[in-house]
Amino acid sequence: MKILCVSDQLDPLVYSTTARDRFSDIDAVLCAGDLPSDYIDFIVSTLNKPTFFVFGNHNLTEFSFYHRSQTVQKGTHPTLAKEIATYDMSHHHGAVYVGFKAVHEKSLAVTGRKNKETPLLVAGASGSIRYNNGLCQYTNRQMFFRLLALTPSLLWNKIRYGRYLDIFLTHAAPRHIHDREDACHKGFDCFNWFIKKFQPAYLVHGHIHLYDMNSPRFTQTGNTTVVNAFSHCIIDLPRRTT
Repeated sequence: MKILCVSDQLDPLVYSTTARDRFSDIDAVLCAGDLPSDYIDFIVSTLNKPTFFVFGNHNLTEFSFYHRSQTVQKGTHPTLAKEIATYDMSHHHGAVYVGFKAVHEKSLAVTGRKNKETPLLVAGASGSIRYNNGLCQYTNRQMFFRLLALTPSLLWNKIRYGRYLDIFLTHAAPRHIHDREDACHKGFDCFNWFIKKFQPAYLVHGHIHLYDMNSPRFTQTGNTTVVNAFSHCIIDLPRRTT
């Protein structure tokens, strides 16, 4: 299963009239944050493949629609507050938002136990480490409890499909894997706990720009391959038997 991963930059190879032909063998798309909604729209309409996304720490004009608790603030008109609370944005732009949730993509098959075809299992986490108290920024403790809330869904995956997760889509990197030491670009320690506990085949992140071609894009840690999706790259998810 070939998956196109994008983040942080409008790649001219993707944002192109020839993208349909160039990526004709792609089965799915992962958008790892800091991308304009118009870019995600273009990818969905051009490639017409299942697309999943999370938010980063920039390009957050629509973030409040997906996280209604952060929009219904003091002084909000009651009618507007009701609309915000009931408006489902989970498939807006034709892409599935996986920030702090786990989803099953039944149109994409992965071979599970007893060689039965099972859905692709994806979970995600939006945002970066907190560095200036901006929107979609979290302390490591806050992020840990958001990941902890995913545990019941992942345990159910394990019972039903024989594995917790195939892909963990994030914006920030795990701590000490691809991250940087400045306040904005440090990774989350709890991501290391998460991938050790739930063993996704891939953790795909953005946030870390690859200006040096010698910088690593793929790093293996345990059973998980950590991928920096900056600009674009392609991963191949094996049909794994559990």
